[in-house]
Amino acid sequence: MIRTETILDLATIGGKQTHAEALQGSIALAQTAEKAGYERIWYAEHHNMPTIASSAPAVLIAAIAARTEKIKLGSGGVMLPNHSPLTIAEQFGTLANLHPGRIELGLGRAPGTDQRTMRALRRDPRSADSFPQDVQELQGYLGDETLIPGINAIPGKGTHVPLYILGSSLFGAQLAAALGLPYAFASHFAPDAMLQAMEVYRENFKPSEVLSEPHAFATMNVIAADDEDDAARQLIAVQRGLVRSMLARGDQRLTDEEADMLLETPQGMKVKNMFGHVAVGKPERVREQIAEFGRFSTADELIVVHQATRLDDRLRSVELTAQALGLGA
Repeated sequence: MIRTETILDLATIGGKQTHAEALQGSIALAQTAEKAGYERIWYAEHHNMPTIASSAPAVLIAAIAARTEKIKLGSGGVMLPNHSPLTIAEQFGTLANLHPGRIELGLGRAPGTDQRTMRALRRDPRSADSFPQDVQELQGYLGDETLIPGINAIPGKGTHVPLYILGSSLFGAQLAAALGLPYAFASHFAPDAMLQAMEVYRENFKPSEVLSEPHAFATMNVIAADDEDDAARQLIAVQRGLVRSMLARGDQRLTDEEADMLLETPQGMKVKNMFGHVAVGKPERVREQIAEFGRFSTADELIVVHQATRLDDRLRSVELTAQALGLGA
C-alpha cells in the first residue's frame, strides 16, 4: 500500500460560508487530521478565487501551527515568481523558528490566478523564467551559506526548511531532478502528463545533500463517506461547483440542471478530467481506489485532497480515509 499521509487543503469557501468560516474550517480540518494520524498538511497559494481562501499560505500556516501540536505544515505551494526569494525565506524561516521541525516549503512557478490578477499582484510576466535561479537563491537563504554575498534571511538562515518542487508539467520534474529535490505532481487537477513527468524526474535525478534518491508525490481527490450514494452526491456537487466557478459568466448563477449541461460540453469535460483519478465511496472502496492509483502513478507517496462542498463532509472524509489506511494505529 502506497504511503498516504499528506493532505492538500484548499481552504474551500463552500456555499454560503464567509471567509472567516472557511479559514476556521481549515483549522478544524488540521486538528482532525492530526488526531487521525496524518503526517502533514499543505496549503496552496491562490488569488482572486471565490471558492478558495488560501491566498496567504504563510499566514494560514502560522495560525494553524499555533492550534495544533505536531502535524507538519507547509505550502503546496508558494508560487515563488509572485515573491522575492528573500521574503519567502524570512516568512518560512520565522515559522521554522517558532515551530521547529514542523515547517515545509513547496514551490511552484505558476501565478496561481489569471492574467488580470497577476498584474494586480505586480508580477512581472517574465518572472517565471528565473524560477530555477530563484529556488537556488531561496535554498541558500535557508541554508548555511547565502548565494548573495552580504544578504541573509533573518530569521531563516540555518533553518534548512525542506523544499519540494511542485508542478503539472515536465518543467517542474526536470528542475526537481536537476536540484536533487523531492517532486510533487498536481494530478488532482492536471492528470494527463503525470506518468511522463514521473519518468522524466526519475531518469534525470541527480543526488544532492538533501536527497540521495528520487522521491515523488502524486495528488488524488478523495471523497470518503459512510454511504456510497452520499459520496456520489458529494462528487456531483463538487463538479457542479467547479463548473460554476470556472465557466459561469460574470454574476451568472447556474442551476444544477444548467451546471450538468455544461459538464457535458468540451469545457465541462475538462472539469470531469480533473477527477480522472478519484477515490469515492465507503472506506473499503476508497482504500482500494487509493491502492490502485498508487500503483498506476509510480509515485512514492500520495497527497489526498478531500473534496466536498460542506466542511462536515470534508472532516468525515479525513477521518474515514485515515481509518481505511490504518493511520495512527
